[in-house]
Amino acid sequence: MADYYELLGVARDADKEQIKRAYRKMALKHHPDRNQGSSAAEERFKEATRAYEVLKDPRRRAEYDRFGEAGPRGSGADIQSAMEIFMREFGGMGRGGRGLEDLFDLGAARTRRRPGSESGETVRIRVKLSLADVVSGITRKLRLALLERCDACSGSGSASGSRTVCRDCGGAGEVRRMQRSVFGQVVTVRPCSICGGEGRVASEPCARCSGEGRLRKEGTVEVRVPPGVTSENFLTLKGRGNAGRFGGPKGDIVVLLQVENDPRFERDGDTVIRRVSITFSQAALGDEIDVPTLDGRVKVEVPAGTQSGDTLLMKGLGLPELHGKSRGDQLLKVSVCTPDRLTKEQKAIFRELREVETAPDPGQSRPRTRKGLWERVKGALGG
Repeated sequence: MADYYELLGVARDADKEQIKRAYRKMALKHHPDRNQGSSAAEERFKEATRAYEVLKDPRRRAEYDRFGEAGPRGSGADIQSAMEIFMREFGGMGRGGRGLEDLFDLGAARTRRRPGSESGETVRIRVKLSLADVVSGITRKLRLALLERCDACSGSGSASGSRTVCRDCGGAGEVRRMQRSVFGQVVTVRPCSICGGEGRVASEPCARCSGEGRLRKEGTVEVRVPPGVTSENFLTLKGRGNAGRFGGPKGDIVVLLQVENDPRFERDGDTVIRRVSITFSQAALGDEIDVPTLDGRVKVEVPAGTQSGDTLLMKGLGLPELHGKSRGDQLLKVSVCTPDRLTKEQKAIFRELREVETAPDPGQSRPRTRKGLWERVKGALGG
């Protein structure tokens, strides 16, 4: 039996926010979409969700503290419900808990459920982005085959447009059977085999949709991704997913974002890092080098006396802050390249240099952060 506190890595007196942060970290690590469908990761994801659902609720947490896992009821979670719980808690775009519907007014009003109807399934799609897409934001039009309400029967599944109460279960959708055993009377509850648990049946099923009330149709969904996102973010398009059976409301579309690695850069939040190598002469005398940025190539001045390990700061050339107006910086991590193959002429020059050079200053061995040309130009212009 798992200890929920140990599973989430929190103390037994952890508050609600600590528990939520721990669950988010655990769930992101073991999320099925990040682990190529690993069954072990899926199980850990479900375990973390079960633990979170119990510990976040004061009453259920008190029951758990007293009786253990046998105390709280309804704490089980299959993968579908676990995913729904995770999306519910963290479906916004990070800061402020704002989802896509708040940013772009894409929220769709939920329609009222008909008696005996089912809500539609959530559809998950993955969108790959480049770092350039993260800088500016991007709009993608995606072709999807979604289940839509059948026009022929208005989603009822019935040729006449209406469904009648199932006679076998009386509209309850389940059938109770009482049996006698050595332990006394035992009552079993099973979904009604006549209506499939719906409580209503179509006396004449719709010929077009075979009585289900929906048909699969291809269409286009527009997804607008704001600047500054990471692979931890996802967008929720409310009420844009599959239509429910028998006229039920639509489910959601969850857009999982995957920011692709750029071989030119490393990313640290809104900061991008570029590693450059320079020669001894460039480091000692200074030079101007051409480096890539997310906005194109830029000339950067390498100051004379640059040491291996120094960092040149290029302010405002990083990634934008999500929901913010500022941009991060680009850092140039400099390494001085020591040649391992020298020509006779180069060897002669280095021998001459050795005769006249001074011993290195110990204080120069520590990496420093120095302003690059772009930073100083912006400073001179008041940027």
